[in-house]
Amino acid sequence: MSAPNPHSNVYIPNHLVWAILTTLFCCLPLGVVSIVYAAQVDGRRAAGDIAGAYAASDKARFWAIMSVIVGPILLLLWFMLFGGMAILGSIVGR
Repeated sequence: MSAPNPHSNVYIPNHLVWAILTTLFCCLPLGVVSIVYAAQVDGRRAAGDIAGAYAASDKARFWAIMSVIVGPILLLLWFMLFGGMAILGSIVGR
């Protein structure tokens, strides 16, 4: 019988809710990366890999933040592109 892991009750945030919300509302590809890392946190903690769990938690948070930053920027660029095309089309179509 193996000895109980002394680190098994350490709380490490997995940021899963934030990862899911950023996937749905901000930037899908970056949010999916965040979900992948968030899903690894609890498994690594349970296996006793506390350093790996902290690393996965940090990466999940990083990619969720990137999703929040990049999503609105891409949306703004999208509207600028198609808004500019609409304005150009109305000028040329006269």
